[in-house]
Amino acid sequence: NENQQQLPKPDGSDQGIVKGAYLLDETESEGPKVRLLGSGPILKYVREAAQRLSTDYGVGSEIWSVTSYGELRRLGLEAERVTRLDPEERQVPYVSECFGDKTPTVATSDYIAAVPEMIHRWVGGRFIVLGTDGFGRSDSREALRSFFEIDTSSIVIAALSALEQDGELPSGTVKKASKDLG
Repeated sequence: NENQQQLPKPDGSDQGIVKGAYLLDETESEGPKVRLLGSGPILKYVREAAQRLSTDYGVGSEIWSVTSYGELRRLGLEAERVTRLDPEERQVPYVSECFGDKTPTVATSDYIAAVPEMIHRWVGGRFIVLGTDGFGRSDSREALRSFFEIDTSSIVIAALSALEQDGELPSGTVKKASKDLG
């Protein structure tokens, strides 16, 4: 386990915490925008990536704290069930309310990638998942997170890649950023 000071609970976040995700912060920029999801100790790297994206690349970010991918999935399935059983009672899943627009989303987790992928069907736009599949070889947490590509630089590259693939950033942005970030 890793000891980290947790951020104060944002006003109005109680319902999101219970439902599985809440908007923690946003960075503003004149350029394109991405959505970054993180939880637990990885939220620190997501926040750092959002700052770097804003400062170095002119990319704005929504920063979401995911408290439970499992609960987001359960609520999504329940909304689908209600709609299936009574199409006049169509329900929009909470995860779609949060992430259903076309904003590219990068979900970073220290779980295996299959955990964030549980919500993919309700996320609009490009969805990139960074997770810890396989066995890590490292001598420190920092090296392990770099190995699994869930560190700050990897989140930045994933966000830039989503935007470049969507035509929001010029071709070659990711190659240049990869070189700059080592």
